[in-house]
Amino acid sequence: MKNNPVVPYILILAFGIGLIFFMSLTGAENKKEIAAEKEGGGETTEATDDGSALVQSCIGCHAADLTGAVGPNLHGLDEARIVDVLTNGIEGTPMTPGMKNEAEAKAIAEYISTLK
Repeated sequence: MKNNPVVPYILILAFGIGLIFFMSLTGAENKKEIAAEKEGGGETTEATDDGSALVQSCIGCHAADLTGAVGPNLHGLDEARIVDVLTNGIEGTPMTPGMKNEAEAKAIAEYISTLK
């Protein structure tokens, strides 16, 4: 008797559907916590004092040392310019308006100004 080559794919499909169902139930149980984080009631408010932690969201485009990759080098930029870009964005770029709130933007700008 030969093994049916479709069986492993069916098992993977069934496992994937089950996993998605389980994850949706977990998300439904945590919807109040998720909503509180989106409204600013989550851990992000504690991190506003620490620009070094907040700048982690920048390294994807500006490199780990913030010297530039896809995005420009951030060293030497004026703090006011950094705050302006993080809150108002730059049209035609991935820097969309509202990326960070005013407090987070100021913390990031202060941290970047300390880099050499």
